[in-house]
Amino acid sequence: MTGTFRPTPCVVRRDSGLYGYERALTRRGLGPVAGADEAGRGACAGPLVVAAVVLGRRIEGLGDSKLLTAARRELLYERITATAKALSVVVIPPAEIDARGLHRSNIDGMRRAVARLPCAPGYVLVDGFAVPGLPAPSLAVWKGDQVAACVAAASIVAKVTRDRMMIALHERHPDYGFAAHKGYGTVSHRRALERHGPCPEHRFSFVTVARAGPGPVMSENEMGAGVA
Repeated sequence: MTGTFRPTPCVVRRDSGLYGYERALTRRGLGPVAGADEAGRGACAGPLVVAAVVLGRRIEGLGDSKLLTAARRELLYERITATAKALSVVVIPPAEIDARGLHRSNIDGMRRAVARLPCAPGYVLVDGFAVPGLPAPSLAVWKGDQVAACVAAASIVAKVTRDRMMIALHERHPDYGFAAHKGYGTVSHRRALERHGPCPEHRFSFVTVARAGPGPVMSENEMGAGVA
């Protein structure tokens, strides 16, 4: 028998619920299904954090991390990390974003996060845009953190991880208010940049930061510290 193998088409209705993608893919032998998402893409300070998650059991209340309260995110984060079949997090510091570019850093972070999962996924759902070079078949899902449970879980893990890091950075650089705005370009953050100039945790390739000047002179310790 000759010809190209064509798998049975898989159609997932938008009203099939948050677990519709995972159910449909698993039924076709493409499990386990991993979700990947990032936090901090639009910030002008702090790291970009990418998470990949393979859920272990159904978790009620998952959704877009940006639409949840901080307390709800923390609660869901604990449930996800306690029950996930596999989970990985990649942190990309500001200096790497400046050197490689935001989108390239984001794509590479997605690849690294999925590759580091302790179990190999059969399929990967990615929020928003296609990610070439993943170790399994993948699909970019528009607003994936609102329609696919594993992507929502990755969104929450990435967001909570990054928020905790920004709160820690606030202790080192209190003049900028990182604990409040988490490095995004709010009015208070822009005013702090005007007053103090950038610090080593800012993304100097971003226009908002570049306009504020070159920033303070860094010591060798500050230059080597970064975000790990």
